[in-house]
Amino acid sequence: MREPARSASGPTPPAEFRSLSKTGVAVIFGSGGGIGSALMDALRSNGSFAHLVGFNRKTTPSIDLMNEASLEHAAKYAAGMGELRLVIDATGFLHDERQRPEKSWRQIDAGNLARSFALNAIGPALIMKHVLPLLPRSGKAVFATLSARVGSIGDNRLGGWYAYRASKAALNQLVRTSAVELARQSPEAICVALHPGTVATSLSAPFAATGLKVHTPSEAAHHLLGVVDELTAASNGGFFDWRGQPVTW
Repeated sequence: MREPARSASGPTPPAEFRSLSKTGVAVIFGSGGGIGSALMDALRSNGSFAHLVGFNRKTTPSIDLMNEASLEHAAKYAAGMGELRLVIDATGFLHDERQRPEKSWRQIDAGNLARSFALNAIGPALIMKHVLPLLPRSGKAVFATLSARVGSIGDNRLGGWYAYRASKAALNQLVRTSAVELARQSPEAICVALHPGTVATSLSAPFAATGLKVHTPSEAAHHLLGVVDELTAASNGGFFDWRGQPVTW
């Protein structure tokens, strides 16, 4: 279910962002996760933004993907610090002690499907609902959400993982649709889905296999920020991997 190893490297991680205003605010939703915390560390170290804020269940304010009011409050809290120039949704759900990826249609469960959609599609959609209207009307601003290559319908050759695949495919459509509306409000703003590759976190650890390119969270964060720095208005509504290459829908 994972990508084969690839020799190509991703974009060079920015020592500081060349394309985003240094007076702006950077925001990470899901800052307590493996990739989210690595993104916080990377952004903190390059000092490219006037303010950096992360949200998770334990921050103040805290967020809960199933509580829209918490997401709205977090978005407004961040916007109160200044112009939102970079917002990354690093949330995502694949498995836990009660739910595992399906190997067959015989394992499809309505409750598990609903839970995956709530966490992987509806929650991020609500973040977009409250963040995108707050992006500046001019100048580059980026909203990026972490999707997954297994959410690509065109790339699906192995089957399985019904709930995760379908919920990420739904997320991709929500991103694409939101991007159309965003372009009318903020022509230079960008709304994209990003595939970070296989990353050594608790989400992917049980499914690691030999022969795969596995990134550390720090490597993934630097690749993703390198992609963000290279995005242009023409990238709006796109789905890109950690090397900046388009992923088929």
